[in-house]
Amino acid sequence: MATDGYSPGGSSPIERQAEDYVAMVARARALIPALRERAARTEELRRLPAETEYDLHNAGLFRILQPRRVGGAELDYVALIDCADALGQGDASVAWNFANLASHHWMLGMFDPQAQDVVWSKEPNTLIASSFIFPAGRARKVDGGYVLTGCWPFSSGVESCEWNMLGSVVSSDDEADGVEYRIFLLNRRDYRIKDIWNATGLRGTGSNEVEVEGAFVANSMSIAVSDLAGGPTPGSSVNPNPLYALPVFALFPYVLSGVALGNAQACLDDYVGIARHRVSTSNRAKLGDMQSTQIKIAEASAKIDAARLIMRANCIGAMADARSGHIPDIAAKTRLRRDGAFSVNLCSEAVSLLFAASGARSLFTSGTLQRQFRDAHAVNSHLAFNFDAAGTNYGRVALGLPSENLTL
Repeated sequence: MATDGYSPGGSSPIERQAEDYVAMVARARALIPALRERAARTEELRRLPAETEYDLHNAGLFRILQPRRVGGAELDYVALIDCADALGQGDASVAWNFANLASHHWMLGMFDPQAQDVVWSKEPNTLIASSFIFPAGRARKVDGGYVLTGCWPFSSGVESCEWNMLGSVVSSDDEADGVEYRIFLLNRRDYRIKDIWNATGLRGTGSNEVEVEGAFVANSMSIAVSDLAGGPTPGSSVNPNPLYALPVFALFPYVLSGVALGNAQACLDDYVGIARHRVSTSNRAKLGDMQSTQIKIAEASAKIDAARLIMRANCIGAMADARSGHIPDIAAKTRLRRDGAFSVNLCSEAVSLLFAASGARSLFTSGTLQRQFRDAHAVNSHLAFNFDAAGTNYGRVALGLPSENLTL
């Protein structure tokens, strides 16, 4: 008789998931050459080319965190880091949209099962955009649901999506009720897309604005942020995997931090490749023979390696906590946010270091270095990676003061 999840002549579920994980990361890495070749056109389009979206769908990458019961891979959370790392070595804009849109399948797995059925029973491959800038919206409680109004910026990949998760403050006539943050799941027919994305970095993400005017959202299509703080969620009855019991906003930086990692790794690899053969225009010395070049490579690679260790260790640790039923306290949650910002800052520092070390060559728009530099700083501009904000909140909690982050 088979025991411990083993079946005669087959692999255990744990072994199968490990095999699926390795295969999925390999599929992401296989796309790097094509993504690099398309990068200029992706920037020109200001959104992902149709063939790139097809490649991501065909590889199953958008569905890495989607429940298995609807055909998803249901991989561990660290898959977001590793797959975004791989795709980011081709094009950060592609990695950014992949990670954003893949994470929303994970989040939908925590919603009321009715909401999951509405979305996935029709098309399990459908894409879901988001904007979690809660003050951008106002929701009012009515019979059976909410009425939502607002205008949300930075809804990445929204043109490719049939659905959108929008964060909003719920208004109340009674101030004693306090402030409630909720997320509302809307179909494309209920919002208008405003094409405003003309940005310096991450140009290919199509991170446009979304406007909603008095849309009704049923109770089942909404979830309170407090339900996503770790532990059982409304979706736990159909998705019992600990993946869907993780604290969403404590881990929020790691949805996207792998993008910075892959972009920095590509920048380092390109720099090393060039330094091996290039000679200085001033004295014809080989760059690779210069001590300054060697030191820059060592420093940049140390920053990138440290960032990767921090990101992966925190995601793996969070899954271990969820499997044991442990919900992190506010100190642990603020540490996760601190580390997420710090690790991405390390990546942008590495890119800036290599950009400066490349001299005038870095100025040409025909090269990849200028795009990697712009993308690194665009990633770093996201609020989740603002170390002043994350560090201040960590310090407050460490000093016994209340957290200022209302999503934790």
